[in-house]
Amino acid sequence: MSVRLSLGHIDTYDSRIATFAHQLGLSGVQLHTPDLLPGVDGFWSLAELRALRDRCDADGLAIDGLENVPLAHFWKIQRGLPGRDEQIENYRKTIRNLAAVGIDLLGYNFLATYVWRTDMAATGRGGAKVTAFDLADIHRGNALAGYRLTPDHPVDAPITAERMWANHQYFLDAVLPVAEEVGVRLALHPDDPPTSEPLGGIARIFTSPDAIGRAHKQAGGSPSWGLNLCLGTVSEMAGEESVNEVIDRLGPAIFYVHFRDVRGTVPRFSECFLGEGNFNPARVIRRLHDSGFDGFLIDDHVPAMIGDLDTWGDVSSEAYCSRGRAHAIGYLQGVLNGLALDEPDRT
Repeated sequence: MSVRLSLGHIDTYDSRIATFAHQLGLSGVQLHTPDLLPGVDGFWSLAELRALRDRCDADGLAIDGLENVPLAHFWKIQRGLPGRDEQIENYRKTIRNLAAVGIDLLGYNFLATYVWRTDMAATGRGGAKVTAFDLADIHRGNALAGYRLTPDHPVDAPITAERMWANHQYFLDAVLPVAEEVGVRLALHPDDPPTSEPLGGIARIFTSPDAIGRAHKQAGGSPSWGLNLCLGTVSEMAGEESVNEVIDRLGPAIFYVHFRDVRGTVPRFSECFLGEGNFNPARVIRRLHDSGFDGFLIDDHVPAMIGDLDTWGDVSSEAYCSRGRAHAIGYLQGVLNGLALDEPDRT
């Protein structure tokens, strides 16, 4: 089957995660800013990446990809500040080290003020806890900001969209030749939420299907550039209509998918269980398959169900939410089995 599932949104890989993946019948994992062993400052070292790869191999799990180097390695690149060339050189070292241990996929984002939410514990179906965003409440700040700031960060100065586009082009021009040379693919995450209004004073640029198409053009047709299709983020634009447009535009240039959804669109939305949001999951998976997509889907943000908070801690600390994830993975397994994408059409 060309479309497969991987266990995602893993920050800390340990025996509990490995057991959970096997219990769900999954053979691969995708890690999000993994907390690797202390290594060389500024980039992921060969030693720590090899240790991670060896650990997953020993557990019988493939590493389908990594995403988002630590913010301390990347924030000057995003903002175009002095010191970005050093961070870019370190990013190129990370790319080479990934290739050396056989990891060929690295997701990135240009969210200088990170994912933005105004409520981390809104009420979802049956009292589940979900995140929400309301543009009218942004004056209260980002409920997620505390997770991403580092002590050496200055107060963000305003940055225009034009400047952010230039910063992204500068980054691509510097790293894509190395990625092509060693066979690593870079996957852009769209801006969440996709607001035309700056958040924290910094413009968001990957906020529409047209903008994602412009990013594709910036990459100049490089086989090492593609999209991390965060369905929830794209659904926040215009629901299933925007999701369909992005799939039709990029097709095989979609490297992997964050599979989640929301109810509503900007300026106001809340996350939700699969199947109750803006798009029909089965239609979207079918469209992905028909577009030439040949990657993997991961569970992304999920509602915190009863028992999740007792097991994993406070949802506001980005709890792993094993029950919510098991529901999402099981839902997607059922959809994939029902679509039978690997079987010939018998009609």
